[in-house]
Amino acid sequence: MTEIDYVKIFKALSDEMRLKILQEIAKHEEICVCKLMEQFAIAQSKLSYHLKLLLDANLIKVKPQGKWNFYSVNNVLLKSIFTEEMISLLKK
Repeated sequence: MTEIDYVKIFKALSDEMRLKILQEIAKHEEICVCKLMEQFAIAQSKLSYHLKLLLDANLIKVKPQGKWNFYSVNNVLLKSIFTEEMISLLKK
């Protein structure tokens, strides 16, 4: 991983809303963007922006299905950066 990759990761994690979104995604094997919109009281454009930063940092993955996107955490990356204890806290 390069220095730029780490900058993207920690920039993405520096925002409280993005941490909450990442936590919600981590609670599920896979979650529809429609469920994320229900969970968070923010505009769709803001949610898309936060998801884009998490995707750019490779912290989450997306799988398009029809008109919806389904998100999951990138466990490989999380395990390479954080301890198991930290990852388990994320899923609470």
